[in-house]
Amino acid sequence: MHTVLRKGNKIHFTSLGCARNLVDTEVMLGIILKAGYEVTDDLQEADYLVVNTCGFLESARQEGLDTIKELLEERKEEAKLVVTGCMVQKHSHILKENFPEIHYLLGPGDLEKILEALEASEEGEEITSARSFLQWGQVPRKLATPGHYAYLKIAEGCAKRCSFCIIPTIKGPLKSKPQQQVLREFKALLAHGVHEIILIAQDLGDYGKEKREKGALEALLKEMLKIEGDYWIRLLYLYPDEITDELIDIMQCDSRLLPYLDMPIQHINSDILKAMRRKTNREHIIQTYENLRRKVPECVIRTSLMVGFPGETDAQFEELIQFVQDYPLDNIGVFKFSLEEGAHAAKLSGHLPEEVKQERYDRLMKTQMEILSERSARYIGQKLEVIVENYHPDSEFLLQGRFYGQCPDIDGSVIINDGRCVESFGQLYEVEITDVIEYDLIGKATRPLKPPCSLSHSPLQLI
Repeated sequence: MHTVLRKGNKIHFTSLGCARNLVDTEVMLGIILKAGYEVTDDLQEADYLVVNTCGFLESARQEGLDTIKELLEERKEEAKLVVTGCMVQKHSHILKENFPEIHYLLGPGDLEKILEALEASEEGEEITSARSFLQWGQVPRKLATPGHYAYLKIAEGCAKRCSFCIIPTIKGPLKSKPQQQVLREFKALLAHGVHEIILIAQDLGDYGKEKREKGALEALLKEMLKIEGDYWIRLLYLYPDEITDELIDIMQCDSRLLPYLDMPIQHINSDILKAMRRKTNREHIIQTYENLRRKVPECVIRTSLMVGFPGETDAQFEELIQFVQDYPLDNIGVFKFSLEEGAHAAKLSGHLPEEVKQERYDRLMKTQMEILSERSARYIGQKLEVIVENYHPDSEFLLQGRFYGQCPDIDGSVIINDGRCVESFGQLYEVEITDVIEYDLIGKATRPLKPPCSLSHSPLQLI
């Protein structure tokens, strides 16, 4: 089928928030490109502006408002603005009050109607009860990531009811893609030349559970790994109670399933975890940690921790500090408790002053940086397999890449100060690590490891 190129119909996209939002943006990109629209990075060229928002936290909503304000100030006068994403689902009234210039509001579960939103002759909205989107069948998708890695969303929504979180309200109940659909998309990405495929969901461990499919994630991974090829599979967001012995065994048996886990813990004190409505406790978290370190010693473990949860005592915070010292983690994202209207935790007593939360945040971050320096030093002298991605943003004389223990956008990188053997980006090279600086490793590229792959930049047709 031939598309008709449209003149004067250039679109500027802005994607905010998590990687699941980015996948939604890629679907919209695929739809509009197939329809003959063009994409531009130049605001002054754009006839349409599309902003995919995040509504999870107050800070994310403020980022959305600031971004829209800036775009409206810099756009050409006749450019139309379409706003979609989580903020539209939950806070459309705020968007309307602040920006009456918005041409169309599109709910996060309705993004397949992006063409109708763009072509609507009058201002309007489409915000249905479909609070999240999973692409099916022949929906096209244009990758917005570099050609060597891509995200694969296997589920949306959430089955958990953590007391501090409003994601189930925003994104709706858990919905998992059928295994065969995931496998079709996986094969399509590999055929597209993608080397690293990052599985994402609000909670990977719950994959298939709304259909009462026991062990669905492990079964999916086994089927994926039956597909021949040299690729990486990375897992994002697995809770401690969902890291099973079978999952660890799969990781042990096939190096293509990277020894990397993003395991959100939030806290270590059992009483705080109970108040958070987490399905785990101190003993179980430590058991999971020790099991991983024993069976997959090279595993890089990333987590997120929260300070200042209502009622958190000095002693409970000290327990958290002691935990990260006794059980070193490779990367930690630290968050201060944010009071979200509609979350159960908003009703709890014992809310802490902002200065106490900030003090605890600063101390935990300082403790983690000390631990990180020690853990990163173990890589000095090692030769790592690194995807070289680009020039370093600070200098064209340095290159930047990642090894298996570094996820795009959220972890550090490998800074290459001698890249004379590097001939192309998006390829694997052996890098000898010579030093560390904060979150980054520093090294010298010594030799290429894999022949260049052929990357396609056309929209991905998932069938």
